[in-house]
Amino acid sequence: MIGLLLPAVHVLIVLVAAVLISTNRKPSSAIAWILAVIFIPVLGILFFLLVGFGKLPRRRQDKQREVCEAILARTDGLDLVSHRDEWPDWLGSMVTMNRNLGSLPMVGGNSAELIESYSGSIQAMADAIDTAQHFVHVEFFILVADDATEPLFAALERACARGVAVRALSDYVAQFMYPDRKKTIKRFEAMGAHYLPMLPLQPFRGHWRRPDLRNHRKLVVVDGVVGFTGSQNMIADHYHKKKGIKKGLHWHELMVRLTGPTVRELDAVFVTDWYSESNELLPLDTSPVRVGSETELVDAQILPSGPSFDNDNNLKLFAAMIQNARCRISITSPYYVPDETIQMALVTAGSRGLDVELFVSEIGDQFMVFHAQRSYYEQLLRAGVKIYLYRAPTILHAKHLSIDDDVAVIGSSNLDIRSLSLHMELSVLVHGAGFTSAMRAVEDDYRSKSRQ
Repeated sequence: MIGLLLPAVHVLIVLVAAVLISTNRKPSSAIAWILAVIFIPVLGILFFLLVGFGKLPRRRQDKQREVCEAILARTDGLDLVSHRDEWPDWLGSMVTMNRNLGSLPMVGGNSAELIESYSGSIQAMADAIDTAQHFVHVEFFILVADDATEPLFAALERACARGVAVRALSDYVAQFMYPDRKKTIKRFEAMGAHYLPMLPLQPFRGHWRRPDLRNHRKLVVVDGVVGFTGSQNMIADHYHKKKGIKKGLHWHELMVRLTGPTVRELDAVFVTDWYSESNELLPLDTSPVRVGSETELVDAQILPSGPSFDNDNNLKLFAAMIQNARCRISITSPYYVPDETIQMALVTAGSRGLDVELFVSEIGDQFMVFHAQRSYYEQLLRAGVKIYLYRAPTILHAKHLSIDDDVAVIGSSNLDIRSLSLHMELSVLVHGAGFTSAMRAVEDDYRSKSRQ
């Protein structure tokens, strides 16, 4: 009797699991989980319950929707402030998609300046903070007070002393992976800033989810007038990794300094994340649009993504951009373990005869990821994609994409499964020939320091 009952229970479990697992899940992922339940039922079920749910808890998703609705209400018509008549014919549908996914419009009248220097980026943020009169918002995946980041922390202290409201966020798990966590938090407390960890794992306080769902965004906003975002974490460029320091490793980044209407949209991302962690909904900027005065102005659109949204926003953006390219694609990503959609889009682009190049590092700081990503190279190379390995001992950590002559994306998102599905990320879509030309110059510099 027992011999018949156990197989029957196993079959029932598999059938129930197949229905529950396959709902709203990619077919490849669903098949993998179902096979795990079939062949290792106990471990498969336990592991699924631990990491099988790729979205944040319902209350966090509800907060995201609430802020999105508020953003949509206050940005109605803002997309008219742009140079739509100068866009390539495919960009309009892309902008509409991003607006539907992330609630933020494409707006014109912005300046966008690329910053390659690691220390120069930190100093530029500090200089902007020294002009603050009302508020400073700081959000980084890794946020550490050390000798390299001292200019920013000193500027935040001066801002607090002037009565400026300083709010700071950093990822909860990431703070435990690097030194001086308590020292950094005490520094914020001493200066009078408001600091909160993002996505804390505190089950006894009601904070629990998949531990690998993290907030990977990087941004600074000063008074809604000046903003910064990109790939750089707020930590020394060797990340305090002892083995890496012995090898002379250091991280190379790319940040962008923004002014103009898009800065208030960048701040809306911070407002959303602050609301998720504090239950305090800061006021969204509804003041008249401040158009930059610089001669080289660009249209820009902020796209947040991650497990608080219903869709993989950045995955859709990257795939659609690659598919719409007409002549050239250049991608920089330190971690390339893509969704099959991205891989096939790049292979197809190469097969179409486009000039396609991928910049990655010659060496890696994450053993498993480094070796996993190399398994994708042969298919790309056979399709004509050129792969450039940025020479050691530098880890090329920048994350950006340029298409043809006048469209580019820069932000915090890698082209790997974590960034595309599991991490909260931030991307900036920019239309402007001058900006794209500046990014091409950065890519030319990478090429000169790489081997093909």
